[in-house]
Amino acid sequence: MKTTRTLLAFSTFALLTLSIAQQGFAAPTPFTDLANVSGKDKILALQQMGALRGVEDNQFMPDATITAAQGIQLIVNALELNLDRIRFIKQPQATDYFAKVDNNGWYANALIIAAHNGFDLPADLEPNQLWTKEEFIHQLMLALEQHNNLPKIKIAPAEFGDMDELTPSYQGSIQRAIVLGIAKLDADKNLHPKDGITRKEAAEIIYNALAFIKALPDQQEGTSVQ
Repeated sequence: MKTTRTLLAFSTFALLTLSIAQQGFAAPTPFTDLANVSGKDKILALQQMGALRGVEDNQFMPDATITAAQGIQLIVNALELNLDRIRFIKQPQATDYFAKVDNNGWYANALIIAAHNGFDLPADLEPNQLWTKEEFIHQLMLALEQHNNLPKIKIAPAEFGDMDELTPSYQGSIQRAIVLGIAKLDADKNLHPKDGITRKEAAEIIYNALAFIKALPDQQEGTSVQ
C-alpha cells in the first residue's frame, strides 16, 4: 500500500499535465498574482484545464476566502457535474431547493446541479456566507464519491491536533479526505477545519482530488480530468 501511494504521488503531476496537453484548446492567460504562492503549479494546471477561473482573466486572488456559492461552483466545474441524465417535468429553479437564493444569481445553475449530485446542502443555504475548510472538503468528498468508484477500504482514522474541532457529521468525509491524501495537514499536524478556506487552499484540494481519481486503475477513462 505504501509503495502504491508513493507511485501515485510521483505520477500525479505528470498525469494531469499530459491530460492538459491532450485537450488541444487555446490556453487562457496565466494568473499574474501567484508569484510567491505555494501550490502555484496546481492552480495553473487547473486553470489550463478550464476547471478554475479567476476573479478577472489574469487575477486569481489566492488569499481571498471563498463563499458557499463560489465553493459549489468550483466543485461543479472541476468534477464536470451536470443535469444531463435528469428529466424535469418543469424547468427547475434554484429556489426549488434553497429558499434564500436568487434564481437570477450567477450561481443559480450550479446550485441546481449540486442539489442533484450528492451535495449535502441545507435548504436555508446562504450563498454569500464564507465557507470553512471543513465545509468545502465535506461537500467535495460527497460529490466525488457519488460520481467515482473510489476504493472500498477500511481506513484507520488519522490523528491530528485539532480533530476535536470537526463538526461531528463531517468527521467521516474529512477523515477519508485526509487518509486518501486529498486534504493535507499543516506542518504541526493540524487541519484548521473552522478557518475560512482560501481560493488557493480550495484549488489545491481540488487538484489533489482530481489527481487521486486520475491515478485509480479503473478511472483512467471517462474521468473529469481527461
